[in-house]
Amino acid sequence: MSAAAPVRVPDHVPLLHMLRSGMTEGVHYGSVVVLAPDGSTLFEAGDVDAAFYPRSAAKPMQAVAMNRLGLALPPRLLALSAASHSGEQIHLHGAEQILTTAGFHTRDLGNPEDFPYDPVQRDRWLATRRSPSKLAHNCSGKHAAMLAACHLRGWSTADYLDPGHPLQQAIAETVEDLSGQPVARVAVDGCGAPLFAVSQRGLATAISRIARAAAGSSEGLVAQAIRAHPEMVAGTRRDVTKLMNAVPGLIAKDGFEGVQVAALADGTSIVVKVADGSDRARQPVLAAVLTLCGVDAALLKPFAGTTGEDGLKIVGALAERLREVK
Repeated sequence: MSAAAPVRVPDHVPLLHMLRSGMTEGVHYGSVVVLAPDGSTLFEAGDVDAAFYPRSAAKPMQAVAMNRLGLALPPRLLALSAASHSGEQIHLHGAEQILTTAGFHTRDLGNPEDFPYDPVQRDRWLATRRSPSKLAHNCSGKHAAMLAACHLRGWSTADYLDPGHPLQQAIAETVEDLSGQPVARVAVDGCGAPLFAVSQRGLATAISRIARAAAGSSEGLVAQAIRAHPEMVAGTRRDVTKLMNAVPGLIAKDGFEGVQVAALADGTSIVVKVADGSDRARQPVLAAVLTLCGVDAALLKPFAGTTGEDGLKIVGALAERLREVK
């Protein structure tokens, strides 16, 4: 295992320009790393070795940890345990199924109450004056699985979000095992769960291990579930789900603050961090990197944004490498 990633202000680089009438109106900085299946670096730009918070892009690792603890969920619900879901009925019913099967109720969830993440679903809730719900929170699938894992192991559940709880210690150990790095910093994510900092390179190592894992292993089961049920990982109207449907064998997971991970079927892995946390830049940068990795540009066109006089334009080292590939 390598040393923990250093905690510092990352030295990000320009990745994307926003153009209006041919003039640059905005610049998105960030960092990108692409690893080959053997762990060698295919491309990097920015500061990919500084510690950072993966945010919800850590959920596949958390799902692997819970499966390693013995939590056996059907593929549809295993995918939901690694999800930042949209709050559609398939997600609400799935999270409720995980809870009730293990003997829990919605009130036992440790995540906050919220409205659905999907704007269409949220508008429907607001139109009918429906109150926010713990079940509707985008992390409820993960939290339901955490409760079920604690029940399976005979662990306490009232404190399952404490970083010192056996569940969270097991998750931290899995993060370190998959990433090959000690956890650099522990924080609290927006849903209340512990958040473990590694580097972008470490996260890319982890998602590669999941993507290329043997069938039947915990990593392989999580990858298989995500590939089979991308609609459970995000939602029917979400770009991450549409991207996985478009690119055969791809697993992908987004996270708040401009984080995006993806891995091709062979284990080639990508981690994007947009410095300003912009969601606008996340998918166009990922589409550009996937093009660099050999994915058919026609498949990626819906995710690439527009270029020219108005729209988004890839810049910097990533643009230079794309020109080399073309």
